[in-house]
Amino acid sequence: MPVKNEERQQKSEKLCARLQDKLGNYLLSSTTSLGDCEVTIAPSSVPEFFRLLKLDSELAFNIFIDVTAVDWMDSRDDRFEVVYHLLSVPSLDRIRVKVNLPETAPKISSVGELWSGALFLEREVYDMYGIEFEGHPDLRRILMYDEFVGHPLRKDYPIQGKQPRIPLRHPEVENTARHMKRSELVQIGGSR
Repeated sequence: MPVKNEERQQKSEKLCARLQDKLGNYLLSSTTSLGDCEVTIAPSSVPEFFRLLKLDSELAFNIFIDVTAVDWMDSRDDRFEVVYHLLSVPSLDRIRVKVNLPETAPKISSVGELWSGALFLEREVYDMYGIEFEGHPDLRRILMYDEFVGHPLRKDYPIQGKQPRIPLRHPEVENTARHMKRSELVQIGGSR
C-alpha cells in the first residue's frame, strides 16, 4: 500500500530530526525536499558519515540507489554538487545526501568500500563531470572512450567541439559473405 504524500513528509521530517540528534556534528544543513530527508555534509565527512549511515542499527541505510552530480557553473561558490540517494530497507526511509565541491580539482572519497554497487556509478560521475573519487579501485572512463577530451556533462563543455580522431582498435579487413567462415551445423535427431 503506497504511503500518502503527507505521511511520507512526516516520516522524512522524523528521519531528519533523528539524523540531527545522532549525526548533527556532520550536517551542514538538513531539510525535507520532494518528500525525502535531504542533508548536506562537508567533503571531509564523507567516509565516516556514510559508514555510520550504513552500520547504525537504527538508521541501517543498506541500499545504495544512486550517485550523480550537478554543475552549478557561475551560480554558486562551489561549482559541483555530488548527490547520493540511499534507502533503508528495514524502515523504508530514503535520504538524499549532498556534498559541495570546488571547481578546481574536485575530489571526494569513494563509498565503494561500503556499497560495491557505487563503484560503477562513481566511474560514470568521473567520466561525465571529472569529479575524482579517492580510494576508488578502478577509476577510469566508463561511457566515453579513453582518448575523449573533457567531460561532456559539464556546462562549459563545447557542444560544437570536435574530438580527436583515433584509429579503429580492431579494423576489419573484409566483411563480405564470401569470406565468412561458418562451422558445420549440428544435426539433432536427424536420420543416419
